[in-house]
Order: sequence, then structure tokens, then C-alpha cells
Amino acid sequence: MSTPYHVAIIGLGAMGMGAARSCLRAGLTTYGIDLSATAQAQLQAAGAAAVMADARPIAETLDAVLLLVVNATQVRQILFGESGLAAHLKPGTGVMISSTIAADEAAALARELAALELLMLDAPVSGGALKADAGEMTVMAAGADAAFARLQPVLDAVAGKVYRVGSEPGQGSTVKIIHQLLAGVHIAVGAEAMALASRAGISLDLMYDVVTHAAGNSWMFENRMARVLTGDYQARSAVDIFVKDLNLVADTARELRFPLPLASTALNMFLAASNAGHGKEDDSAVIKIFDGITLPGTEGKA
Repeated sequence: MSTPYHVAIIGLGAMGMGAARSCLRAGLTTYGIDLSATAQAQLQAAGAAAVMADARPIAETLDAVLLLVVNATQVRQILFGESGLAAHLKPGTGVMISSTIAADEAAALARELAALELLMLDAPVSGGALKADAGEMTVMAAGADAAFARLQPVLDAVAGKVYRVGSEPGQGSTVKIIHQLLAGVHIAVGAEAMALASRAGISLDLMYDVVTHAAGNSWMFENRMARVLTGDYQARSAVDIFVKDLNLVADTARELRFPLPLASTALNMFLAASNAGHGKEDDSAVIKIFDGITLPGTEGKA
């Protein structure tokens, strides 16, 4: 690039690390912000301009900030908390919020950032860690034309597909929340099917092979139930993430006075898994709520 473009990625989890690597590959001057020393070291080794736990020391050099943290509380704390970043950013900086948050929270954040002459894109993402690492995330973005223009280099770097949902922040979050309804239900029903197969004495490897070559397959079934087959519940996306996301789905439906019977059932399944102590495990661990089955990598009952 003729003029360096400086972007800070805040939150170097599975998605954030991939997004940061994609920004580096695209030639952007990339900074990594995370509390984890391990994550910082990993991105430093990949060629980051700098890594740190707090972006304020580099705030005035930034053209853009991409937030990929867990929830709205963390987003708000980072931007407007006691050590808030927003007040230190120069006017015209683009702020891309890619966490899954409520639409009204996204709209409120956009108003507060606009008061500081900052441009916000409500831009939740999907695709998982592999797509993030390949720079092929799907982005559901809403915001003013100026925000899209300011953040175009970041969008080009991290996204395979950008949907311009609308001009009002909050619209992108609504699309993501509806998407999460499907994602959560697909994981829950995949777990239910595999649990039934186990109870019926059907080989889970066979069942997985059949489904992934037949009409009942989904991306979530194929991705998450593969982890059940190996007994690998190390969290890429945790059970408690879907407790959060399906609660956002429920809140959205309640505001619209709209019934969601399947999403409600899926939420209760994830709540049961969390209540049973599996909240920090991979979301595929929702299968552990079923009694009377034996799963790979576990002893006795799930």
C-alpha cells in the first residue's frame, strides 16, 4: 500500500487471531490487543507491528479498530470504561464491532462513538476459525457510507463476502442474531441425533458418515459432531457463547412478540449443559446433557 494503514485487532481468540493474520497478509500495519500473553506472542511471531494488553498507547496512530471480543459488556468496557479507548482515537477513525451483540446496544454504541467523531460499523462475522484464518469470513455490516469507506481495507482483508445490510447500526446485529438461531438449533439437533444413535447402538462414526453424505447434513453438524467423534471438547466456541447468543435470539423475539419454539428448546439444552458444568467446553458438549449413552473419550454416561 502506498500509505500505511494502521489497524488494531482487539480480542485474539479463534476469530480475532485469524482476522489479525489476514490483515497482516493484506499488508496492513497490524497491532494485536489481548490480555493473553500467549496470544500476543503468537501474533508477534506472525509479524504484528506490536502486541499489547491496552491499545491506548497506539491510539493516535490508528486508522481502524476491529473488536472481536465475547460480548457487549466487553465492547463497552474497552471503548468507554475506566481505561476507555474511544476518547483517545483521532476523529475519523473507523471502529468495526464484530462481536455478537444486541441491535439496540449496537445502535447505542454508534451514537456514542459518533459524538466523538468516530465512524462505527456494526459488523458481526461468521465462518469459524478456519475461514477467519483464510480471510474469508462472512460479514453482516450496517453503517454509514463513510464508515464502510474508512474500514474498506479491513473488510477486504478479513472477508470473503460482505453483506451491506443497511445504513443503521443494529441492522447487522439483527441479521447475525437470526443466523445464530439457525447455528444454535443445528448444533443442538445434531447432538440430539447423535445421542439417539448412541442409545440405539449405532456406530457414531457410521452415523456421521451417513449424515454428511445425505440430505440431513448441515455445516454445523459436520463441524461440531466431528469433535464428538474424537471426544475433543476443547472450546473453539463455548457452550456459554450459545447461551448468550440464543438469549439474544429470545430477547429479539420477545421484543417482536414472535414465537420461536425450536430456538427456545435449543437455548434450554445449552442452559442444561452449562448448568451441568460444561459451560466452558466446546459447544458440541451440549450432547453431554443426554443420560444413558456412552460417548467417545468419556467413561460411562455422558
